[in-house]
Amino acid sequence: MSNEEVVQTQAAKGWRLWLVFIALVLISGVIVAKMVSLYTAEQAFLQKQGDARSLRTRLTPAHRGLITDRHGDPLAVSAPVATIWADPKETDLQNSNLPQLARLLSLNPQSLLNSLKENPSRRFMYLKRQVTPELAEHVNDLNIRGIHVDQTFRRFYPTGEVSTHLVGFTNVDGKGQEGFELAFDEMLHGEPGRALVLQDRKGRTIKHLKSLQEADPGEDLALSIDLRLQYLAYRELKDAVQTHKADSASAVILDARTGEVLALVNQPSYNPNDRRNLNPNGLRNRAVTDIFEPGSTMKPITVAAALMSGDYQFEDVIDTSPGYIRVRGSSIRDHRNYGELDMTGIITKSSNVGVVKLALSMESDAVRNLMFNMGLGQPTNTGFPGERSGVLPFLSERQEVERATLSYGYGLSVTPLQLAQSYIPFANRGVKLPISLYKLDEKPKGERVMPAEVATQVLGMMETVVTPIGTAKQAAVTGYRVGGKTGTAHKAVAGGYAEDAYASVFAGIAPISDPRIVMVVMVDNPKGQEYYGGAVAAPVFSRVMGGVLRLMNIPPDNWEEASMQVASK
Repeated sequence: MSNEEVVQTQAAKGWRLWLVFIALVLISGVIVAKMVSLYTAEQAFLQKQGDARSLRTRLTPAHRGLITDRHGDPLAVSAPVATIWADPKETDLQNSNLPQLARLLSLNPQSLLNSLKENPSRRFMYLKRQVTPELAEHVNDLNIRGIHVDQTFRRFYPTGEVSTHLVGFTNVDGKGQEGFELAFDEMLHGEPGRALVLQDRKGRTIKHLKSLQEADPGEDLALSIDLRLQYLAYRELKDAVQTHKADSASAVILDARTGEVLALVNQPSYNPNDRRNLNPNGLRNRAVTDIFEPGSTMKPITVAAALMSGDYQFEDVIDTSPGYIRVRGSSIRDHRNYGELDMTGIITKSSNVGVVKLALSMESDAVRNLMFNMGLGQPTNTGFPGERSGVLPFLSERQEVERATLSYGYGLSVTPLQLAQSYIPFANRGVKLPISLYKLDEKPKGERVMPAEVATQVLGMMETVVTPIGTAKQAAVTGYRVGGKTGTAHKAVAGGYAEDAYASVFAGIAPISDPRIVMVVMVDNPKGQEYYGGAVAAPVFSRVMGGVLRLMNIPPDNWEEASMQVASK
């Protein structure tokens, strides 16, 4: 190789070295410039992007408000539970703890794996809801990427089926479905809070940074019921349904001085804590939603209307002979010929003929108007979902048969709660009170619907019903003066009335000397040998009312009877 060629080769090598050097310098400059940019101009952007992958705003559940009885005893509470869910897109399907997770959640391991594989693009899938906090801790300990645990609450009902028709229940999402859980859902559920948390690469919360908004718990709701009386009434009503093989039954206990509902029970019922085998037939709050013809429990109202008309006095006598009466070709009968009966006797013997004669001799709307004024044919405005207003027809003067049957409780329909409200004026010296299912801080303003003298007179008439000569001697309560009225109404069917299906009713008040309690018992279609209200509903009234008076420390007002009972023992 000549000297000239050697020089050219060396020059080429030097040029290439400089080219490489310059390239390296440029690359280094770009790297340095990028590093400077990352730490200056782009630092905020990168910090934001990093936080977006580790910082999360999570909802914190709000504690649902308590539902309690009038004394603060819980009827519905919220207990802490957890929800287990998966992010299929992020879940580590190769994790060896997946079978253990399936066993903890009572799932089939292969089914769990298949569900995760079949939804690779989903970001959320429930695995198990409302699990115990202890089980949630075990799930967290498995350390599986893509499996998450959220804290929440589950509704629990300490009284079970005893108060469920009033309280109702929530669904798995904590939304009210029945009863006051539904009616006051917005008030009870509260507002969830928000918290900023730091998560690891597996989506698990590793640090609570700060609260952005505190959870606002739901408001508590105090009902008017007394849980002691609720248990007592429920036990006796359930026993009566089983004894008489009845289709259903309801019982209502009211405070005669305030209109508060102290107990309200129904059969059949259900356990809101375990609804796996729930029978829809047990869901209805029959005391508020089911209507029936009240039968002879309306006779005191008819007698009161007669006394208020001015055409009749307390001592007047009505001839009920020969034990029946013809009204436009229809026969209305008594159980037997009672002959001449005064006003008290009409109630004592439950004379159909007596009240029909009274009703037809008055203005055509006299009885109907008093029934309406006492709360029948209109809602009780309790706020309970599905409340019925019953039926109270307008009758013309020419509708004599309908006016006659209305006087002894046919041709209209009521709920057990309405019937109980209509008896408040007899216990409250003629003043009707609004019904309340919530605990009241003060006595409500009432409305006078009859003179105090008339209310007192009719109340005294009803006391004779529970004596040996009346139709409900089994309603008597030892040591107390009580009064009321039986009702035994044929059930309406297509084309008329069933011959062997009845609604057995007793509506009563105690103690007569200073009325405190109004109670109604309705047993639907008892199938045993006994079906009269005095034989089916009255004994339930007696047992429950006796317990109520003692639990409320209401002193006896019939010391003579109580002394005779003690002496006989």
